Amino acid sequence: MAPNATRRSERSHRAILDAALELVAELGYPKLTIEAIAARAGVGKQTIYRWWPSKAAVLLDAFVALGERAAREAGGEAPHAFPDTGDLEADLKFVLRATVDELRSPTYDVPYRALAAEGIVNPEIAAEFVSRVMEPSLQLYVERLRAAQRAGQVAADLDPRIAVELVTGPVTARWLLRTLPLSHRYADAVVEMALRGLSPR
Repeated sequence: MAPNATRRSERSHRAILDAALELVAELGYPKLTIEAIAARAGVGKQTIYRWWPSKAAVLLDAFVALGERAAREAGGEAPHAFPDTGDLEADLKFVLRATVDELRSPTYDVPYRALAAEGIVNPEIAAEFVSRVMEPSLQLYVERLRAAQRAGQVAADLDPRIAVELVTGPVTARWLLRTLPLSHRYADAVVEMALRGLSPR
């Protein structure tokens, strides 16, 4: 039987993405190269360049695939589907705690930081990272806050997109700048303080 080219291509694609994640954790982003990824994945450099223009593009796809894999293992469409128990504070704390756990995990922390750093100097990667990784997660917050508006739990005239940033921004800033440790207690405090400002007057 002739080899299945599609299946072989899928195996190579997965091997390349896995290699990128492994190597960025082992070497750091500055030392990550297409050559190293190709060698680890057991493919030629031209195979990688046929699918991706740069190491940043490979790593971004690898990071997205990592999230999708986590979603499948969790049995949902997103790694942290947003609950709606009717208790907005509890729901926000649940999701923000999960975010803290993810950011503290080396599996996510290293590639996430690499892509954040690359995005500072590479507008294309930044835009793609926002659209493919950040915005889908932020929209889950927006939808939950809109439900809370309809229930009268937060001010009717607030902008949900800005409100989301009041909740998620402090955690992201503390993680990115390493100002102080991230913890569930900190996540809970952020939610409590934000909700005091978002409550109906």
